[in-house]
Amino acid sequence: MQRSTGLLLVAALGLSATAACGSAEPAQPTAAGGAKAVTITVACQPAKSAPKERQAWDDDVAAFMKAHPGVTVKSTDQQPCFDPKTFGPKLAGGQMETAFVVPVTNYNDVIGKGQALDITPYTGEIKNWGDLRADHKALVTKDGKVYGVPNVHYSVGLVYNRALFTKAGLDPNTPPTTWAEVREAAKKIAGLGPGHVGYGEYSGGNTGGWHFTQSIYGRGGTILSEDGTKAAFNSPEGKAVLQNLHDMRWVDNSMGSKLLVGWESLMVAMGSGKVGMMLGAPDVVTDVVNKFKGNVDDYGITGFPEAKASLSGGESFMINPKATPEEAKAALQWIDFRFNTVDAGRFNFARGKSLGNPVGVPDNAVFGDSATGKALDASRKTNASLPVANYETYVQAAATVPPKAEPLHAQELYAILDVAMSGVLSREDASIDQLLADAETKANSMLAAKG
Repeated sequence: MQRSTGLLLVAALGLSATAACGSAEPAQPTAAGGAKAVTITVACQPAKSAPKERQAWDDDVAAFMKAHPGVTVKSTDQQPCFDPKTFGPKLAGGQMETAFVVPVTNYNDVIGKGQALDITPYTGEIKNWGDLRADHKALVTKDGKVYGVPNVHYSVGLVYNRALFTKAGLDPNTPPTTWAEVREAAKKIAGLGPGHVGYGEYSGGNTGGWHFTQSIYGRGGTILSEDGTKAAFNSPEGKAVLQNLHDMRWVDNSMGSKLLVGWESLMVAMGSGKVGMMLGAPDVVTDVVNKFKGNVDDYGITGFPEAKASLSGGESFMINPKATPEEAKAALQWIDFRFNTVDAGRFNFARGKSLGNPVGVPDNAVFGDSATGKALDASRKTNASLPVANYETYVQAAATVPPKAEPLHAQELYAILDVAMSGVLSREDASIDQLLADAETKANSMLAAKG
């Protein structure tokens, strides 16, 4: 899933079904040296509900245009950057920005259909292109041609509210490492009073299936057969995922009574300070604080409970195939400035700290231990606005838990698995076996149609 640094992400995940153009300074008639003036559109402007982050973005746009006379940047403020409901229609209709975000699950489809520009001649516009991890660059390369700039990489852990842990008599410095411990902690947090939810989970908007995938991976299961042609989630591991959620919801009463459907619903609940735990990558903390008014000091993240593997995903920026060479170069220069430069744009940690952002959260940057990666890590720690130690258990776990990529046709599968997640969380008498069998039938039909 799309995540936001973005993510996702996730990554991913949406707040708005349409994109609206932001303001931009008027273009100069010509660039320096008489070069042709160009206008580019770029994705991921922060929403109006995050005014400080939006202003920082607009400031970066202004600084970029000043440094690149003749280039006009127009922003779209769809958040999160990737919305599975609008992505396909926008792409098919040729309405994508000059620079747009694509989650790893959609790389092959977008590249295969010719919906991303071959940027091989222009990768030099990304000054630290050589520092990007080779395995991530390989994902956006086909037949020796490059189609994207890796932007985010993540693995999943357990995000938790340290303040609620303390109130519930739990030690925030020793978060749960097993699902049994998660259940016990969730019961104590739910026992704090009305409105408190020990453990939050999604049930729709493709996010329910996404979290099911995270959970089954952690238990050692998988979504598809090895050859990708059959569903494999109707398994002991899949049943264990749903049974655990059923018991937390209906036996422990630790998950609240309100179904949390899409990405925003759980993030709002987490930001309210009354949800104890949820699955997520480190940028969940960033989004909860920046977009949903969570207290920066309250959150931590630890390793995935009993993890045999952890869902790993990411995203890249791709360029609209209709872009002219001048537009492609300008768009990549923008990506380089805003998303790939130490102490600038999204990596301006000093500015982030001044805005009250949770600087210090590990973000699994796509630069690994390269020179850029080390410089980013040093700057992040120097400008940290929260105790880096709060995230150390996650850092240690992420280094040892094997990553596992999202399945082929992930969004379609997530939509199918939403039904199973919603069923077990909304009906006490729901048959887990039947929910998984129905999902298996639908998934196999979809896979057969995809060929």
